[in-house]
Amino acid sequence: MTDRVARDRSAGQNGDRAPRPRAWAAPVRAMSRILNADGTPRTTQPADAGRSGIVNCGLYVDGERRPGEWHYAEALAAAREERNGFVWLGLHEPELEEMTAIAATFGLHELAVEDAVKAQQRPKLERFGDVAFLVLRTARYCEHTELTENSEVVETGQVMLFIGPNFLISVRHGDACRLSPVRADLEAKRDLLEHGPWAVAYAVTDRVVDLYLEVADRLEDDLDVLEADVFDRQGSGRIQRIYQMKRELVEFKRAVVPLQRPLLTLTSQVNREVPQEVRRYFRDVQDHLSRTVEQVNSYDDLLNSILQARLAQVTVDQNNDMRKIAAWAAIGAVWTAIAGIYGMNFKYMPELGWTYGYPGVWALMLISSFTLYRLFRRNGWL
Repeated sequence: MTDRVARDRSAGQNGDRAPRPRAWAAPVRAMSRILNADGTPRTTQPADAGRSGIVNCGLYVDGERRPGEWHYAEALAAAREERNGFVWLGLHEPELEEMTAIAATFGLHELAVEDAVKAQQRPKLERFGDVAFLVLRTARYCEHTELTENSEVVETGQVMLFIGPNFLISVRHGDACRLSPVRADLEAKRDLLEHGPWAVAYAVTDRVVDLYLEVADRLEDDLDVLEADVFDRQGSGRIQRIYQMKRELVEFKRAVVPLQRPLLTLTSQVNREVPQEVRRYFRDVQDHLSRTVEQVNSYDDLLNSILQARLAQVTVDQNNDMRKIAAWAAIGAVWTAIAGIYGMNFKYMPELGWTYGYPGVWALMLISSFTLYRLFRRNGWL
């Protein structure tokens, strides 16, 4: 997503297509982007000097935010001088060069930096020395007046957290989950914020999972409408709508289900890096996530049942159509058979010389057709 935005911006300024940035091929090449030839950190500026991915940078000491605007390097140096201080640096879709400079300042691993820039990761928790790297997939429900085969129901994004001893860096991609309300709510809870960066990690994770619950509840409403429409004989019940809903549910499921393992690790008693009090909060988040996973699995089963029911309805409708066609073909066959017999060029045939033979044949065909029609109607074929 970041590469595409950079290419589009460059194309708009220069009038042609910008070259595609090269991905990191190996740790050695990645490290060369962070360090100069003499081994000192490289202080490169973002490619687009008018655009910075930094949204907010705050210094927190003893659960309170220090006033003023801070550069992340100065804030980190001040946090290391305090006994209970840390930096919360918020980023939104940072450029590679800017993220590289931040990584050099905070000592982030190049593999985690690559993941943070590409933003194509599944939920996971990794350790790089004394820095934890937590990846969350965000989700948001998209409002729509009517569910169609092209409706976007769930919008997803990513939030990545670098959690160190004196800092937390949040990297957000997409607008599915904004973190400014999380920062405002957390700054009003000094007791929780005193626990340091892991308290911020809990608040962000809790916000992401709360959005999961909201999306799950709204999806249930859509499924109810879809189910009612399928079993309503007057409704359209298009299979394309069911398939589109299943695709949106699969995208949501990819965000929710893999997060169980990282949360299980964070709430484990073996994990001593997370403060015990914060682990209790993470357990509450895990309970909410478990509820969402159960809902998503039940929705998946329900959608499969709705799809099978709709396919069965299509088969039944086709059988009904075939029965109607066969019934009318049988009625038409009576006329064809009688007309075919009396159309033969034989001299000696019954009733050929009868005065009322012609109206008699008409009466026979009409009575036979009406009798067959009543029989088919009674059996539900017509």
